[in-house]
Amino acid sequence: MTLSIERARSRRPVTWLTLVGVLLLPVIVGGILVAALYNPVERLGTMNAAIVNEDVAVTVNGQLAPLGRQLTAGLVEGSNAAPSNLTWTISNAEDAAAGLADGTYNSVITIPEGFSAAATSVANGADATQATISIQSAPDARVVDDAITAQIATTAASVFGEELSKTYLQNVFVGFSTLSTQLGQAADGATQLATGAQSAASGAAQLPSGATQLATGATALGDGATALATGADQLASGLDTLTTGVGASASGASALASGLSSGADTVQYGSETVQLEQAAQATAGSVAQAAAASATVATSLGTLSTQCTASGASQSFCDSLTATAVTAGSAAKAAGTANGYAPAVASGIPLLAAGAAQGMRDAASGAQQLASGLTQIQGGAGQSADGARRLASGGSQLSSGASQLSTGAGQLATGAQSLSDGVAQLATSTSTLADGLHTAATSVPSYTDAQAKNLAAVVADPVAAKGIGANLFGASAIPLLAMLALWFGGFGSFIALQAVSRRALTSRRPSAFLALRSLAPAAAISIVQGLMVAGVVQLAASYDWGTWAVFAAICAVAGVAFAAVNQALVAVFGGAGRWISGLIGVLSLATGVVSTVPGVLSALAGLLPTSPAYNGMLAALTSTGGVGAAIVGMVVWAVLAFVASTLAVARRRTVSARTLLSASPLPA
Repeated sequence: MTLSIERARSRRPVTWLTLVGVLLLPVIVGGILVAALYNPVERLGTMNAAIVNEDVAVTVNGQLAPLGRQLTAGLVEGSNAAPSNLTWTISNAEDAAAGLADGTYNSVITIPEGFSAAATSVANGADATQATISIQSAPDARVVDDAITAQIATTAASVFGEELSKTYLQNVFVGFSTLSTQLGQAADGATQLATGAQSAASGAAQLPSGATQLATGATALGDGATALATGADQLASGLDTLTTGVGASASGASALASGLSSGADTVQYGSETVQLEQAAQATAGSVAQAAAASATVATSLGTLSTQCTASGASQSFCDSLTATAVTAGSAAKAAGTANGYAPAVASGIPLLAAGAAQGMRDAASGAQQLASGLTQIQGGAGQSADGARRLASGGSQLSSGASQLSTGAGQLATGAQSLSDGVAQLATSTSTLADGLHTAATSVPSYTDAQAKNLAAVVADPVAAKGIGANLFGASAIPLLAMLALWFGGFGSFIALQAVSRRALTSRRPSAFLALRSLAPAAAISIVQGLMVAGVVQLAASYDWGTWAVFAAICAVAGVAFAAVNQALVAVFGGAGRWISGLIGVLSLATGVVSTVPGVLSALAGLLPTSPAYNGMLAALTSTGGVGAAIVGMVVWAVLAFVASTLAVARRRTVSARTLLSASPLPA
C-alpha cells in the first residue's frame, strides 16, 4: 500500500513500511541509549574484577589484625546501600595478570604486603604511614569501566579507613576522659602537696630560729660543762681531803671510844669520886653551920637596924645598916636554901658519877659506831672522788661536744634558712602546679563511651554529602537521551520524506500550504515518536503518572518542533541541511554530558533548537521549573522553521528563463 507522500531523492512512493521505519528510529535509538547507559550501577555484576591480597596480618595489643582480609571481605560483600556489586574473584598476582590480558577481568585491585602494618601505624605517632591499594584496568576496558572500578575501590578504602579512624579516635577520646581523671587526681595530689609544702615552709621558717636557739643553748651547755668539769675536779680534790680527814676522825673516834670505856669505871668507882662525895658531905655540914650563923647575924643586924634611929645614929648609917641587914637576911635565906640542897648534893654525887659513867659508856659505843661510819664514809668519799674525776672528764668531753653542737647548730641555722627559702619556693611552685593541673583537668574533655563513639564518627567523617544518587549520569540523563532520540527521529523523517514538494512549481496552492503538506506527515510521525520514547522512559524509570504525562506532552511538542526544524534545514540548505542537523545533534550531546565544556560551546548550544526541548524535559522530571518557557521556545522554533520552509517552497516556485531554456530548447 502506497501513500501520497513524496519520498526524498526518489520518485518511488512512500509505503507504510517506510513510515514504520522512520517511526521506530528514535524509539530504537532512545531504547538502546537508555538500556545501555541509564543507571549502570544496577548491572555492576556484569563486570569481573580480581582481588590480589598480599597483605601480612599484624598483631596490635595482643590481637591479630588481618586488615587486608577484612578489606577483601568488604569489597566482595558490598554495601547494603548499593543495588549491586562487581563480580569479584579472589586471585593471585599471576592469575590476575593473565586475566587482564585475556579479558577475564576488567580490573584488578591489589592489596600490598604492608597494608595492615601501615593501616595500624597511627598508634606509632610520627612514624604513621598511609595504607594504599593499587588499581589496574584492562587495556581494552570501556570508557567508564575505570571510573566505576576506581569509585568502588576508593569508596571501600574510604569507608574502611573511616572505620579505622573511628576506632582510633574513639580510643583517643576515651583516653581524654582517662587523662582528665588522672589529671584531676594529680591536681588533688598537687594541692595536698602544696598544703603540706606550705605547712613545711611554716615549720622550716621556725627551724632557723630554733637552730639558733639550739646553738646558743649548746654554747651555754659547753660553758656549764666546763664549769662542771672544774667543779668536779675541785670536788674530787675535796673528797680526797675528806677521805684523809675522815680516816683520821675514824681513828680518833676509835681511840675516844676506848678512852671513854676505860674512863667510865674511873668516874664511877675511882678515888676522886669517893673524895668528892666525902667533901660534899663535909661541905653540907659547913653549909649548915654557915646557914645558922648567917641567920643569927641577920637577926642581929635587923635588931640593930630597928634600934639605929633610936640610938641617935645618923640616918645614912641607919640606911646602910638597914641595907646590910637586908643583905644579911638574903644571905641567911640563901644559906638556908643551900643547907637544904647540900645533903642532896652530897647524896647525888654517887648517882652523878654512875650517870656520867653510863653516859661515857654510851658515848664510847657511839664513838665506836662513829668510827665505823667514818670508815664507811672514807670508802664512799674515795668512790665519790673517783666519780667526781670521771664526772670532770665527762664534763670536759661534754664541753667539747657542746662546742661542736654549737658549731653544727650554727650551720644548721644557715642550712635551715636555705631550707626554709627552698620549701617556700616549693610551696609556691606546687601551688602553681596544682592550679595548672586543675585548669588542665577542667580543660581536657571527658566523654562517655557513647559520646566518644559518636564524636569519633563525626571527626572521622566530618562532612557528609546527602542527596547523591546512585545513577552514574544523574537526573539529566533521561532528558538528554530522549531529546537526542527525538532530534534524530526528526532527522530520519526528512531522510525518508521530501522536505519541499516536487509539485511546488506546478501547483496552484499557496506556498504555506505546500510547506505544511510536507510537514504534516513528519509532524504526525514525531508525535507518535515522542509518545513512544516517553513510554520507553517510563519502562526504565517508572515515574509517577502525573510527571510522566507532562514529560510525554513535552516529548510530543519537541517531536513536532524538531520535525519542523529538520524540514527547514533540508528545504533551505538541501543535503548540507542534513549535515547541519547531525552537527546539532552531536553538539547537543557533547554539551549535555558534563559541565566542563568550553564556554563558547555552551553558549552556542543554548541557541540551538534542542535547548528548549532539553530544558522542558528536565523541568518535567525534576524541580527545576520552566516547562512553560520551554514549550514557548519550541513553538517559536517550530514557527520560525515553518516560515523558513515556506520561503524555501516559494523560492522553488520561481524558475529563471535560462533554466527553462536548458530544460526545453526552442526549435530552430
